[in-house]
Amino acid sequence: MKLSALYRLELALLACLAPASAAQDPARPQVDREAMWFAPKAEDWAKPCLLTFQRTWDDAVAVARETGKPILICVNMDGEIASEHYAGVRYRQPEIAALYEPYVCVLASVYRHTPRDHDETGQRICCPRFGSVTCGEHIAIEPFLFDRYFEGVRVAPRHIMVELDGQETYDVYYAWDTDSVFSAIRKGIADRQAPPPTVVRGDRPIVERVASRDIVDRAAVEKAFAEGDATLKQALLEAAKKHAASEPLDLLRQGIFGLDATQNRLAREALSGLGSESAAVLMVDALRAPLEAQEREPLIAALERIGQTSPRAKTYANVQRGLGTRSSAVDAAAWRARLESSEPPELVQQRYEAQAKFESSAQKLEAGVEDPQSLLDLAESCVALAAAPDTKRQRARLYWRDAYDQARRAEQLAGESARAHGLLALAAFYLGQREEAYERVTKAFTGEPGAAETWQGMALLALFAEARRTAIEQALRERKEWPPQWLADVNTAYGLLARHPLGTAQQVAQHVDFLLKLRAAGPADQALELGLRRFPAAWELHASLRGRLLYDRGVAGLEPEYARRLEAQPTGTLAWYAAYASLVTAEYRRREKDPARAREAYERALSLYARATQLDETLRETSDHYAAMALAAEARLALEANELATAVELLLASFARKETAAASEDGLNISPVMTAKTLRARLAEAQQQELLAKLQGALDSLDPRLLELPEWDRGGVPPGGGERPRQRR
Repeated sequence: MKLSALYRLELALLACLAPASAAQDPARPQVDREAMWFAPKAEDWAKPCLLTFQRTWDDAVAVARETGKPILICVNMDGEIASEHYAGVRYRQPEIAALYEPYVCVLASVYRHTPRDHDETGQRICCPRFGSVTCGEHIAIEPFLFDRYFEGVRVAPRHIMVELDGQETYDVYYAWDTDSVFSAIRKGIADRQAPPPTVVRGDRPIVERVASRDIVDRAAVEKAFAEGDATLKQALLEAAKKHAASEPLDLLRQGIFGLDATQNRLAREALSGLGSESAAVLMVDALRAPLEAQEREPLIAALERIGQTSPRAKTYANVQRGLGTRSSAVDAAAWRARLESSEPPELVQQRYEAQAKFESSAQKLEAGVEDPQSLLDLAESCVALAAAPDTKRQRARLYWRDAYDQARRAEQLAGESARAHGLLALAAFYLGQREEAYERVTKAFTGEPGAAETWQGMALLALFAEARRTAIEQALRERKEWPPQWLADVNTAYGLLARHPLGTAQQVAQHVDFLLKLRAAGPADQALELGLRRFPAAWELHASLRGRLLYDRGVAGLEPEYARRLEAQPTGTLAWYAAYASLVTAEYRRREKDPARAREAYERALSLYARATQLDETLRETSDHYAAMALAAEARLALEANELATAVELLLASFARKETAAASEDGLNISPVMTAKTLRARLAEAQQQELLAKLQGALDSLDPRLLELPEWDRGGVPPGGGERPRQRR
């Protein structure tokens, strides 16, 4: 059971502060990190974020050109001490927000703070940390900004001023105080030749404001639609159809997912006239509804039109076409019949039979009988011996080499056959020859399935699924066409693997993840449920389940679903996963700045971990780990509420429950040790000497390695103190 944070980028953003000592870095001032960038309190987080961020880069560029304002890119990171200070304190102060008003602001952060961006009716769910944008928007903009402006360095907090011609004026990061950043923000505007013109929008008729890309207009239009009567809603949807260039996606989303059939139709018609990848995503969401063929076809045709320049949209179109077809490469009915009527042999029996077959075939060859059948029998026995669990790796490679050579010789004597292709595909794969393996496995499924129930049958299906999946992914990367039939092949192969006696939870997870990447949510949900019935303890499948529940039902739907499953099947494993669901719920409540409900969820998690241990003692170690994390998270909540004595007691309880959890980061990138260090600074400030001594004693008793900064917070400061020289591109 993993100990990782949720929704994290493969490489976390590098920290904006370096741990190097002053002796190593003479330019670094002697500052106390926790004092310089003091942690936000509960009352700080309760204030609204006063900065207004545009939803997309295209929106920001359009508004900048209209208003004459420069763009300011703001980069933030969860858990990093200075980023927390900006997000929780500075961005909520009116005098600081005023510094940002002369700019058109965009926000990049790769961390998700709400599980979804819209509710069932299409209403936006704005990020509780940054206010005006959804989490999907501040996540989606980051890769574009990284490629264009970050110079290959992911670091936060960071501020980059971009002029109307797309060139940078300044790029500030690794600053040792906030004044340096705010000085650059002031100077960037002061040094401009002329102030931008004032643009007044509020007095325009609401229908005309549909044409604007500014977030203020978008929000006003969406509010008017939500509160308006049928006549106004129809007028707004007609305007959206007329002003397709402004991409009023969230207005159309409300129309598509509302309860009025006429408005649904008008919104879909307007949507089918748009031409961006973002519109393609909404088209796929709209196609999840049970539409008639004449209503589906315009949306699929629009996906194909957008797909002429967008591989992503072309993929969505292929998904809509491909999921409704059968695989022509694999006879699914024949494979299912064979799997249902046969059982795989016991491992001992299988090893004995393979050894006997190997010796018999080898004797024939030694006697000079080199017929193709004997060669293939020998190759097949080599495959079985190579795959046997007790075969050492070096010897297995020799078996794979023999299998390849004998099957290749049989092919030379008798020509190509499905059996030979299958054996050569597996041998080539395990010998590292993937291209040949992928090419041959697609030819291995003609005729009867043979020993489908064996390891060889399972491995062929898995290799075929991988080959087709890889081909689709490569076509997407290279912006090439790919036939929808390939998706049918992937679906069929993984479907058979889910029923195969030797199939694995990892294969189910691969299938589900692949379908979700293609936004084929319905088939993904079906595959996931089948997988959970067979592999109820699989971490990867429960991770997928949590993701699906959060996306479809929001955070409020996560715990009730696990409670339902636990009631139906009261096992230690399900109690453990129900506890983890409560942890996830608590973290989202913290992101929503709802400490009361976060505490309640943490208490439910602690209760469920105790129940899991009662039901299954083998779960104690991981239960204690996550229980310690929950206690430390409650300590963080107490700290933010300025309940310092409670915070100390909870941290001590966390360290006592599982010391090794002290350096583990939760879903908000905060470890128990980080909380302890912040609490230590707060206690010193409050002159709570007795509590301070108690906490320091607990920290001193920990393994010193647990007190080290996290790896992402160990970077050094580059030349120039973290501000790149002004440059013109």
